[in-house]
Amino acid sequence: MLKNFFNVTFRSILKHKFYSFINILGLSIGITCFLMITLYVQDELSYDKHLPAIERLHRLDFTGTVGGNAFVTSLSSVPAAPAILNDYPEVEAAVRVRERGNELIKPEGQIQIFNEQRLLLADSNIFNFFQIPLLEGDASTALAGPKKIALNATTAKKYFGAEPAVGKTVELQGWDKFEVTAVFEDMPHNQHFHADVLLSIMSTSEARQTAWIGGFNFVTYLKLKQGASAEALEAKFPDMVAKYMGPEVRKHMGQSMEEFLEAGGRLGYTLYPVKDIHLTSNKLGELEANSDITYVYLFSVIAFFILVIACINFMNLSTARSANRAKEVGVRKVLGAQRPLIIRQFLAEALILSFLSFMLAYGLCFLLLPSFNTSAEKQLAISALLTPGFIITILGLIIAVGLLAGSYPAFYLSGFKPVEVLKGKLNLGMKSGAIRSFLVVFQFTLSIIMIVGTMVIYDQLNFIRSKKLGYQKDHLIIINDPWLLKDNLNAFKKEVLQNSSIVSGTVSSFLPVNGNTNNNLYFKGKNPQNDSHIVNDWRVDQDYVPTFGIEIKAGRNFSREFPSDSSAIVVNEAFVSQFGFENPIGEFISTQGDDEDGTSVVSYKIIGVMGDFHYASLRESIYPLMMKLESSRGYITFKVAGDNIDQTITTLKSTWEQFGPGQPFSYNFIDQQFEEVHKSEMRIGSIFMVFASLAVFIACLGLFGLAAFTAEQRNKEIGVRKVLGASVSSIMGLLSWEFVKLIGISFIIAAPTAYFAVGKWLDNFAYRTELSLVTIFIAGLLSLAVAWLTMSFQTWRAARANPVNSLRSE
Repeated sequence: MLKNFFNVTFRSILKHKFYSFINILGLSIGITCFLMITLYVQDELSYDKHLPAIERLHRLDFTGTVGGNAFVTSLSSVPAAPAILNDYPEVEAAVRVRERGNELIKPEGQIQIFNEQRLLLADSNIFNFFQIPLLEGDASTALAGPKKIALNATTAKKYFGAEPAVGKTVELQGWDKFEVTAVFEDMPHNQHFHADVLLSIMSTSEARQTAWIGGFNFVTYLKLKQGASAEALEAKFPDMVAKYMGPEVRKHMGQSMEEFLEAGGRLGYTLYPVKDIHLTSNKLGELEANSDITYVYLFSVIAFFILVIACINFMNLSTARSANRAKEVGVRKVLGAQRPLIIRQFLAEALILSFLSFMLAYGLCFLLLPSFNTSAEKQLAISALLTPGFIITILGLIIAVGLLAGSYPAFYLSGFKPVEVLKGKLNLGMKSGAIRSFLVVFQFTLSIIMIVGTMVIYDQLNFIRSKKLGYQKDHLIIINDPWLLKDNLNAFKKEVLQNSSIVSGTVSSFLPVNGNTNNNLYFKGKNPQNDSHIVNDWRVDQDYVPTFGIEIKAGRNFSREFPSDSSAIVVNEAFVSQFGFENPIGEFISTQGDDEDGTSVVSYKIIGVMGDFHYASLRESIYPLMMKLESSRGYITFKVAGDNIDQTITTLKSTWEQFGPGQPFSYNFIDQQFEEVHKSEMRIGSIFMVFASLAVFIACLGLFGLAAFTAEQRNKEIGVRKVLGASVSSIMGLLSWEFVKLIGISFIIAAPTAYFAVGKWLDNFAYRTELSLVTIFIAGLLSLAVAWLTMSFQTWRAARANPVNSLRSE
């Protein structure tokens, strides 16, 4: 019996090659998209789930409102962790981590210097806290003490080859020699932070700070004891804040904690589950850029839409083709076939076609996954599709799709009376046509929604690229690690500026593209009792503003002609608005000094107001910013004239080698850094557009097959109309009108749904393109045009056919 099912199925495939090809191709492409998106979503949801006791791990976040300026950060002050461990017995362990940035490391006995980008300062218990496996060294002592360093397996091999790394030393440029005390396994990709190098937190003086207000530079993690409640612990934090921060509020702001709270201020700590960080946390001070749960929902919906569209195509063509098999059913019944056998035959055929499509989809996944990994910047493995749970799910889908596709011919056609079928009295048009019409409307509704989404995402990405940022990002070259030049830094800058291709240059600690912050508390005037606000505080030189082309709206920029500018600042418009200055030039703002009793005040005079410029993602509003004149060694940025960039870079490198012989030279461009800030949106947008295009293609593939089938079914009608004088254009219009009506209905349903959905996505951006009804209308016209072009070939061919061929048997 099973052999007979297979024989009949493959004969049907070979007899109707065109429809079988479209059916299997459309379904396999849809399943391929579904499988790859499923891998992507699974990977996103798997972040940090491998960590032991993940349900008990929380990050200590700090939130506050000072002077009406609210802020939320993933950072906490240095003494918070030991105080919580001491005061709250429900906390089992705590560990602090501090992002260090990049470091140049020279291994013992080697000439080569390595630029390490992923380096963290950490408490000595980090290995036990996160259960990081060690390949060499002792977890309890590895980072217990200053000048100790741990390397991951890849970095240790890079430095020392196959030799043991523990016991060797490395030199951190600008720091000192560190002893390698451990080698740990590379951290898995699905973890919310990564480190190639871990340094003992005791190697920095920051770890010995005692202030609770200020110095928010450490990410603190807590592990609660078994059965402890995070909500109950968090409810106790206000008492901790009053106990430890209250005295500092009085010292710095001249008011008690009660008075501070009554005035609308707020200071507090909260617990954030580690398992939720990757998808739901986007706070100041994140160790790495996280993803967004919105994208998980978005891609899950896309996967569902694509699979539904592909299945609809499969069912549409299956039900359409079933009409041609009515006489086959009649003959089978005349020859003695019972209805249950016919039902099983049709269901078996649909299941076999479904299975073939799934097998082809798996093969396509193997071929396309490397390219998808590159585009999505993922490390997805095809092995995830071969797990027992996933295979059971796929088998369920195969059966579900097969049963849905085969249910109409199996249960409807099998009930026909052989006499009526063989006499040609059977009329299938109304019922089967209604089913196909509903399915076409449904799949094109989904397609139009995805077309609208694609157009809006493209507009938003183009908006990001073309947005006037308030500074010039073109022709700006960043030279990294200028501190390597030591005392020759200024001489290097001066020499480079002699080159005619260099317009200007600036040395600074901050760039308007990397989202770096240096938040401090400042108050209006010189009295600590005045309104206070959190301000982003940058250290720059006199050439920063002109090099980046930032507009001065009022006052002036820093100048070497004014020695008093050492105590002056230039602020942005958001700063002026935050402090409520009507005429800010000449006004003062101040902050507490560094003296032990905290009574001194450091004041700065406002000499200029810059136009607001974007120095973070366009998802964020522009926050108050001040620049003060202070030497720094973070970056050198040069503005280049002309297009001969390669020659300019060669000149910069040779000049660098002249002033810093043997020191590594590295550079990049501001516009590249800008792209990096918005890389997540760019990447997600590109992937969405690819899958949306495939969804539309699958829908059109089904429409192409249906148009061909409709033309075939109405072959004699077309012949009669041509004999009676109908033109090719009128016949094409007749055949197309049925589908055009259905697409019009789809547009009416899809338009409000798409408008609401993409509007919610755009709400994630502080600066966004406008969602226009014109975009919705264009999407409808585009879907109609694509659908008509899809049908036009089949309808044109049917309209051009010789009527003799269709009527000669009548």
